[in-house]
This record gives sequence, structure tokens and C-alpha cells, in this order.
Amino acid sequence: MHAKGSLKRDFVSPLRKGRNRRTPRRSAANRTNRFITAMTLIAERPVEVDNREVPGHWEGDLIVGKLSRSAIATLVERNTRFTMLAYLGTDHNGITVSNAIAKAFSVLPANLRHTLTWDQGSEMSEHASFTLATNMNVYFCDAGSPWQRGTNENTNGLLRQYYPKGTDLSKHPADHLQHVANELNERPRKALN
Repeated sequence: MHAKGSLKRDFVSPLRKGRNRRTPRRSAANRTNRFITAMTLIAERPVEVDNREVPGHWEGDLIVGKLSRSAIATLVERNTRFTMLAYLGTDHNGITVSNAIAKAFSVLPANLRHTLTWDQGSEMSEHASFTLATNMNVYFCDAGSPWQRGTNENTNGLLRQYYPKGTDLSKHPADHLQHVANELNERPRKALN
């Protein structure tokens, strides 16, 4: 039996939010864009990135600490699974993330810096300035599709052994991040024989 009229209101009032329907959200067409410069989606990425034959194509993301107050940028090369970590401390806005990962990539030769694939998080809102600084094209996954950066998602899972959820990531200095990255890079991987 479905409640009707005033009986329906009596059933709804004890609910935690006091209503029986979800709040309507803006449709995808009406959402505000979090990027000033238009995103280049993953569908436009070169075919050579998908087959993993050429090194220099990277995936990136953040692992976020307790209450989203601290973060570490994770960068993984798709072919070799080489991992770099960038210290962000307590600030992970677009400018800070762009500068930190540009600095991380600056130590690599140009032939190992082709593309970067990221999710649609606002931390990459400065992707245009990152591209100018590094000459690397940035491609974004489809909304709600983190599996399109599977290598990075797997690496983030491995990193959670070192940095569990709910911890303050700003307490780990850059030299500690380098030590953890070295451990991951020296770890045997079945995918690499």
C-alpha cells in the first residue's frame, strides 16, 4: 500500500532529511565549468598512448589526507610504471598542483614528457599553464571514470599502504616521498616481467 495525501506527509516527516525525494541538481549542460581553458578529453589522446609501447605518457592524480586538508600528487608513467610523488603540503589548488608537478617533470628529459592524463578534478584548473611550462599535453578522463587512468589508480592503492586514509599527508617531507617512490619503483611488477 502506498501512502497518499496527509498520510504520505506523516511517513515522510520522520525521515532524516524530512523529504521523500532527492534534491534536483543541475543538469550536465547547466553546470558551471571548473576550468577556464577548455579540457581536451581522453578520446582525443593519441593512439600510441593506449598501446603503452612508447614511454613518456603519464597518468596523474592526488591522494588526499584527513579532511581534505593535505595532499600528495602522484605521477605514473604508463609504459614502465615509473612513479614520481610531488609534495603539496596543505595547499592543493590549481596553481600549487600545476607548479609542483611541472617541477617534478623538469628533471626528466624531453623524450620522456609527452602527455599527462588526469581526472576532471579542479586541482588541474591550471592545465594550460602546466602545458606551457612543460610542453606536455593534458588529457582529461570522462566524468566519473577513474578507471581510464587505471595505472595511476593501482599505484594510489599501493601508496595507501604508506599513507593510510585519514592521515595528515603534510607531515611527510619531500625526501620521505622520494624514498617511498624509490621503493615502489624497485618493486617487482608482474606486468613488467
